[in-house]
Amino acid sequence: MADTQQVDEAADRKQAAKAERHVARLAKQISSFAQAHGGAEGQIAYLGQKGARIVLVGEDGGWGDLVAPTYAIAEQAVQKSGITEHESFDGDFAAKVKTGPYEWTRMAGIQLGGPSNG
Repeated sequence: MADTQQVDEAADRKQAAKAERHVARLAKQISSFAQAHGGAEGQIAYLGQKGARIVLVGEDGGWGDLVAPTYAIAEQAVQKSGITEHESFDGDFAAKVKTGPYEWTRMAGIQLGGPSNG
């Protein structure tokens, strides 16, 4: 019984260390994005078994996203990075996103059979 408990504890420690590395890596990427865009805000969206998507919007209107393996890891990374987190992606937060020709062409290409981005 003791051997099984030791194996379980070792596996738990290994999994916790892996999760902490994910948090640290994501927080570093979020902080780098924020620094490059004059600050940033974010929103976490649950993706089911695939994890969670962290949508970032910079103060300059630039945007991007990251995917975390779990919602908890995404939350910890956002908290560690120190950015403002929004509950939803709407209103004033969504209005901060600036899109350019690439995004509009891409959206038109997908939605309306528009030109490709090749």
